[in-house]
Amino acid sequence: MAEPDAAPCWAILLHGGAGRVRAERREDNARGRLAAIEAGRNVLAEGGSALDAVEATIRLLEDDPSFNAGYGSVLNADGQVEMDAAIMDGTTLALGGVGAVQGVKNPIGLARLAMPERPTLLVAEGARRFAREKGVELVPPEAMIAPQRGVEPAGARDTVGCVALDLSGRLAAGTSTGGLSGKRPGRVGDSPLPGCGLYAENPLGAVSLSGEGEAIARTLVAAAVIRALETEHPQAAAEAGIARMARVGGELGVIAIDARGRLGWAHNSEDFGVALAASWLDGPRAFFRRDEADL
Repeated sequence: MAEPDAAPCWAILLHGGAGRVRAERREDNARGRLAAIEAGRNVLAEGGSALDAVEATIRLLEDDPSFNAGYGSVLNADGQVEMDAAIMDGTTLALGGVGAVQGVKNPIGLARLAMPERPTLLVAEGARRFAREKGVELVPPEAMIAPQRGVEPAGARDTVGCVALDLSGRLAAGTSTGGLSGKRPGRVGDSPLPGCGLYAENPLGAVSLSGEGEAIARTLVAAAVIRALETEHPQAAAEAGIARMARVGGELGVIAIDARGRLGWAHNSEDFGVALAASWLDGPRAFFRRDEADL
């Protein structure tokens, strides 16, 4: 794949989750990823911030029932939707996260509102109360249940995420998920935890993950990928993240970007749907697996 040859530049990379995508859902899944990356691309191409691009991208994925985030979230053991999300600014290291929140149409937007607050992570009723205080649109929790999510196998999981670099050299990362199908109520995975499901730090890079949350949290995969970006290309850094989790096992997908706009992604799952756009490419691209990419 072509890489940037001059600065300033912009680039954005998203993932739609690690794990097999059913044949009947592949077309909708790919279409959703391309629509979401176009939203982020438009922000960056017009000189907008990486943080705005990440939020805009993830909002579209949350609104699309093809993905396990927002409206497409899987159900917990009580048949309810509980969502986690986080967003991080690599320039300031500001972070906002929410966990096990119900009735919020776009958890990534609520996480963005939490960035200037003292707590970095608000969960359950505390997160919903914060949403009311900020005037965020709330809906009955049952309104977030997409019809097809009732037939997901227990333990099904994936997460959506995005990383971006803007023309000012700012980096950002974000994640959003409905977590595990059939999970215990109140369970929070790796997605809103810095150094686990995401991280962004100028001038190193930004990373977002999808996979088995408890295994990711135990091995601090996002932190390991960020450290690898000190000396490695994002592709090598993403592959190092996969290798790190081998100690505990489990499916994992990693996307990464560095301060030069170079991109990398790796996975040990059957599918890992990504989409990308950059100022030096002729248009958005989408792949289900790394080996489909034009290298």
